[in-house]
Amino acid sequence: MSQVEESIEVDVPVRTAYNQWTQFETFPRFMDGVEKITQVSDTLTHWETRVAGVERAFDAEITEQIPDERVAWTTVAGEARQAGVVTFHHLADHRTKVMLQLDYDPEGFTENVGDKLGFVKRRITGDLKRFKEYIESRGAETGSWRGAV
Repeated sequence: MSQVEESIEVDVPVRTAYNQWTQFETFPRFMDGVEKITQVSDTLTHWETRVAGVERAFDAEITEQIPDERVAWTTVAGEARQAGVVTFHHLADHRTKVMLQLDYDPEGFTENVGDKLGFVKRRITGDLKRFKEYIESRGAETGSWRGAV
């Protein structure tokens, strides 16, 4: 398994950053390679991705969700093996640190080479930058889910 840890500071309150992150179906707007996410239930999402011409589909289960603090997940079915957590840290009234930790299992020669070259880390860094641009340009979340898992 490989690991990536990245963070970014966003100029919105913790509640706003967290609420937007729980809107999984909006991820394609800021996550490169994510084509579509369907919220199947409160704890199950279905992902469709296309990275470097390779299409993948998988299901991810939310294993822990604490409003304004964290969302953790793991894949449960499909072509990708990963687990991760995103945490939200209050820095000031309108400033939040978003930290993403991801464990993933690259498959095959091409993915292992890409992993060694830092491809996934760069992709996550870019996704977090686009999340920052997305939420700061809106100034408000597109929705929220405040339940706990």
